[in-house]
Amino acid sequence: MSAPRILRLDKTGQPMQWMSQEEAATLICNDRVLWSAGDNVIVLRGGTGRDGQRSTLEIPTIIASEGRDKHVMETPPLTNKYLFRRDDSTCMYCGLTFPYELLSRDHIMPVSRGGRDIWKNVVCACIRCNNFKRDRTPEEAGMPLLAVPFVPSRYEYLYLANRNILGDQMEFLRKGFSRHLLARIA
Repeated sequence: MSAPRILRLDKTGQPMQWMSQEEAATLICNDRVLWSAGDNVIVLRGGTGRDGQRSTLEIPTIIASEGRDKHVMETPPLTNKYLFRRDDSTCMYCGLTFPYELLSRDHIMPVSRGGRDIWKNVVCACIRCNNFKRDRTPEEAGMPLLAVPFVPSRYEYLYLANRNILGDQMEFLRKGFSRHLLARIA
């Protein structure tokens, strides 16, 4: 399991990004952390000083700092990885859960018929259902959708982008989840 990442917020409390413990340590040491939240603290241990004492640095798991993330986009990037996580690796037609390699991206309104490759027009589908549906709409194929596709919020995107989320971070992010995602992860 990889080391837990730190949830970085802007000064207003809006989530910006996941950062490494080292990046968070740099912000702390440069006195750029405005406030912190959460119950968990990660302790980084350094070298031994002349006095024989080992240095330590406590890093809160949620920190707020000045500035905005230049890379924050209004609409998160659409990738199969995030799409499959949004839909919980569940085919939105048959309702079965599949491993990543047996899933595909299905366009509700097929691209061949003018559909776009956007969050609200794509769902996770098993290869079998996607092949059966072909270039038809779900109604034409007699395959009703089991859930409504949605664009993940910033909170939801950060959840989708990190599977090693600590309890206090998840509690913070859940406050920004839509009912669509809450229903899928319940």
